[in-house]
Amino acid sequence: MFSAFGIVRQLHEMLWYLAEAQVRAFDPDLAARAAQLRRLIAQAVQGELPDLLSLDMQDLHSQVRLTLMDISEDVRAPYFAAGRDHLEPELRPGADLMGQSLKFRQLCGADLRGAYLIAADLRGSDLSGTDLLGADLRDARLDGADLSRALYLTQPQINAASGSVTTRLPPEVSTPAHWN
Repeated sequence: MFSAFGIVRQLHEMLWYLAEAQVRAFDPDLAARAAQLRRLIAQAVQGELPDLLSLDMQDLHSQVRLTLMDISEDVRAPYFAAGRDHLEPELRPGADLMGQSLKFRQLCGADLRGAYLIAADLRGSDLSGTDLLGADLRDARLDGADLSRALYLTQPQINAASGSVTTRLPPEVSTPAHWN
């Protein structure tokens, strides 16, 4: 059962990201690919234990990862199509931005997947279309930041950050009680 719990937890996490990806994709083919993966994963979760334990999680994870990355590019592309220069090189996937001052910045369309934003100052910044999948937001200052259109933002990420009623969040993410 412990093995099954770990697998189901991973599958539910994939479902969360794929649900957002499906809705946010501009390309109908990408949205359809996300929907297909969601159906496949939902069937696995509803299925029998032996089938669940025999899933090729590495292959499934690779398919989901590729889909999420393709949709991320699809969502972020318009921010650069409007003639906007590429973001600074330090704003990249996996970047170490711990404690950095990024306040009042236009970070729209940045790929900060897996970035370390621990204790980063993002007050008043616009993160519309920014990919935050796996970004570490522990103690990040989000007062007045606009994350309402950020991509792949989760409740645990927000719970680990500090913000206020002026922080704009996506509808599926709640304002933590400790932000009062």
